[in-house]
Amino acid sequence: MLKSVLIKDYMATNLSTFTPETPISEAIQFLNTHKISGAPVIDGQGCLVGMLSEKDCLKVALQSSYYEDWVGGAVSEYMTSDVETVEDSASVVDLAEKFLDSTYKRFPVLNEDGSLVGQISRSDVLRALDILW
Repeated sequence: MLKSVLIKDYMATNLSTFTPETPISEAIQFLNTHKISGAPVIDGQGCLVGMLSEKDCLKVALQSSYYEDWVGGAVSEYMTSDVETVEDSASVVDLAEKFLDSTYKRFPVLNEDGSLVGQISRSDVLRALDILW
């Protein structure tokens, strides 16, 4: 029996997300508390508008250190807006190659309508490849 090689069969679908208006302090606390390294940022209609990663949050730490005081603001001020995505119908094998050519640890997954339906990480791809072979 041929096993599925599609991203949609290995992606995470129960996502933690932020809105652009979420206070950055709240987002950092959430990432730390839940031990996750990033999350999609969605607007009021549920459309993907960015990603917030630990790396993005380090900007807050650097600015706060420079000003010797907590620098706040909203997630929208720190998130990455130009987000690279993958389609849920793409192959995990092709995605493995994409990860090799990228510094990203995860990609948001969109369906054919362009809606956010999940997220897939390097570890998800490794798990899929282990199952496949």
